[in-house]
Amino acid sequence: MTIKVGDEFPQVQLKYIPFDKSNPDACTSPQILDTKKDFAGKKVVLIGVPGAFSPTCSVQHLPAYVTKASEIKGKGVDKIVCVSGNDFFVMSAWGKDEGVQDKIIMAGDANGDLGRATGLSLDLSKVAMGPVRLTRFVAIIDNGKVTHLSIEPDPTDVTVTGADNVLSAL
Repeated sequence: MTIKVGDEFPQVQLKYIPFDKSNPDACTSPQILDTKKDFAGKKVVLIGVPGAFSPTCSVQHLPAYVTKASEIKGKGVDKIVCVSGNDFFVMSAWGKDEGVQDKIIMAGDANGDLGRATGLSLDLSKVAMGPVRLTRFVAIIDNGKVTHLSIEPDPTDVTVTGADNVLSAL
């Protein structure tokens, strides 16, 4: 069953490589992002994408969030998290490639735990991207509760999950 507005966001542990301002090219030890613990008392924008480095994600989706991260955080958002069905090393590399720095946490869901827990998974076996990927979505989570959720009708496009849509919803 897919999560919906009003639901408590499920507890999942994702991993990410923190950005190190003193050594931006470093690949440090992965950290755990626990959606229960780390989202408690916080307003979070969670961006779900099917795959790092994919054309739609890299050209149409993530760049606007990087550009508008300060504006989004200026509306009371504590964390912006981008998650994909890739591992945390790939997400870190993608973040570096896109100039994310410390604006957005780039988390991996390589085992598909988030997709299964939220019902937002997508089988992309037909295009050789694997059976458990995330569909393209964006959620606003306030103190652990989903207050906004947009899911792309076509995950190869960005029509309802872009940064401007989130800014309008905040």
